[in-house]
Amino acid sequence: MIRRKFAKVGLAAVAAVSALTLAACSSNGGGSSTETTAGGNGGDGDLIKVGFSQLGAESGWRTANTESVKASLTKENGIDLIFVDAQQKQENQIKALRDFIAQDVDIIAFSPVIETGWDEVLQEIKDAEIPVVLVDRTVDTTVEDPYVTWIGADFRLEGEMAGEWVKENYPDAKIFELQGTLGSGAQVDREAGFGEVVGADAIIGKATGNFTRAEGKTATEAALQAYPDLNLIFAHNDDMGLGAIEAIEAAGKKPGEDIIIVTVDAVRDGLQALHDGKFNFVVECNPVFGDQIVDLVKKVYAGEEVPKETIVVDATFDQSITQEEIDARLY
Repeated sequence: MIRRKFAKVGLAAVAAVSALTLAACSSNGGGSSTETTAGGNGGDGDLIKVGFSQLGAESGWRTANTESVKASLTKENGIDLIFVDAQQKQENQIKALRDFIAQDVDIIAFSPVIETGWDEVLQEIKDAEIPVVLVDRTVDTTVEDPYVTWIGADFRLEGEMAGEWVKENYPDAKIFELQGTLGSGAQVDREAGFGEVVGADAIIGKATGNFTRAEGKTATEAALQAYPDLNLIFAHNDDMGLGAIEAIEAAGKKPGEDIIIVTVDAVRDGLQALHDGKFNFVVECNPVFGDQIVDLVKKVYAGEEVPKETIVVDATFDQSITQEEIDARLY
């Protein structure tokens, strides 16, 4: 199982790429959305050709992450970016990765939809001698050394931080866990970290909201019927927590009072709910690290040593957050 291991690796530089011109978004045959630049190798050789497959646009966090990636991986920063939105479908993402191989990119970067099911395409990428940069999420694969470096948050630590706050402030809580996309790195690790701290007996129920507001609402509606004594929800992201607010209010209860809500992400909408007293505690998962991705890409391309993993620093917030702090947020 490939997990976050601290190490140093070196990689020889790969072939130069051409200068390309930006093209508009288009839809490919697999249903994903591609924003690409036309052309191939053999141009002026000044740009690093990067294929980036984003897993989707399921949440405010993901949108902010995508904006950070696109704002940083630019021609001005020496990058020729081919960006594909997989729309939360692994088959779209696998197709995009194979397209990147065919397009002879210099580096492949992607945020995997789920952890498993990548063995075949990762081996194809390795055989093509294209270095991989994992972004945000991890993979579980039998392929040896499938990626050069990974950058993202420590999902397990995020779950632990949420659990520590719950354990300290609501030790007898009856918890419903609103989980992200099952099998994704964020879901697996946040569940593990949170459960390790609060204990299995404290969690009376779990269901996936697939990281979306709509599904978070639906899952919470069902939970309120199935577990009438639940008094705390741990949502794996803000969007599902916001959906939970809608369900709780529709049931005639007060979110943040009758039912405590703890979430992960700290996007502006989530922090506003915190300030308004509807969320109680939020663990940050910082989505704005496009500049760090650029730095890693350039070092990998140049054959320089890079850390096997780079942890993006997170913070935590409670209801003492001010409106000024929220308004100053970039996302």
